[in-house]
Amino acid sequence: MQVRIGVQFVPRELVVDTRQSGEEVQRALAEALAEEHGVLVLDDVKGGRVVVPADRVGYLEIGEDEARRVGFGGNQYT
Repeated sequence: MQVRIGVQFVPRELVVDTRQSGEEVQRALAEALAEEHGVLVLDDVKGGRVVVPADRVGYLEIGEDEARRVGFGGNQYT
């Protein structure tokens, strides 16, 4: 699962590849926002961890992993 996080006052978005489902990510954000000084914590597929103050999250985009293409260009042979 690929998650894109827009953080307030940060010009670039964070991109996290995680094994967590979309529902788990959404629940983690909701729980973090419910706390007074909550933080959103996501574990990435390489064993790292991303921690963002929940009140600074501008947006959260949850998308499926795209199949990675191998090769050059968009040539398709049928």
